[in-house]
Amino acid sequence: MKILLIEDDPETAEHVCHALRAQGHDVDESQTGPDGLMRARAGQHAVLIVDRMLPGLDGLSLVRQLREEGGQTPVLFLTTMSGIDDRVAGLNSGGDDYLTKPFALAELVARVNAIARRRDTQPPVTFKAGDLEMDLLRRTVHRGGRAIELQPQEFRLLEYLLRNTGRLVTRNMLLENVWDLHFDPRTNIVETHMSRLRSKMDRGFDTELIHTIRGNGYILRAD
Repeated sequence: MKILLIEDDPETAEHVCHALRAQGHDVDESQTGPDGLMRARAGQHAVLIVDRMLPGLDGLSLVRQLREEGGQTPVLFLTTMSGIDDRVAGLNSGGDDYLTKPFALAELVARVNAIARRRDTQPPVTFKAGDLEMDLLRRTVHRGGRAIELQPQEFRLLEYLLRNTGRLVTRNMLLENVWDLHFDPRTNIVETHMSRLRSKMDRGFDTELIHTIRGNGYILRAD
């Protein structure tokens, strides 16, 4: 894994990097809060290891700011602050685990691997198709950088289409998975919502994303 260690103590950083690299991990290092935040924002790391007491920007503020910006990379706090309130503050700021100094290097490696595995089993929080992007946590949709306002049912409809990008979805599939209807209501509810969604998604763009396959259903294609 590619790991970012944000730690200002040279001796601690040396031991941690040696232990992680011995396990085959690729470790980047940062010694200050502002530099660590900048590197973490790039989103290129599987795990962040963050000291709480950092120059320029403390670890709690760093992780809290990263989470507010939508960053989801798992975080292991590494700190001398061992009180219950300290642990709670670390987890509430967006941390995934908390290890106090002094610590066993074997335990640190095991905790890093554990939070990375948990992250791998989590469902995706964003979907992308061409210039279209949906963020499930923020409940936002953008196309070509432009925000698109959707009603709740339109959002669920688009989410289902994105989960099945490039695959045909039938009217019955939409009724069951978007409206939770396991019978045909004999109305044009699907067609009406699809028409509104397509109007919002494609207005002002040269390329249509949602296509009707006559007599079969719909397909979302980014090409």
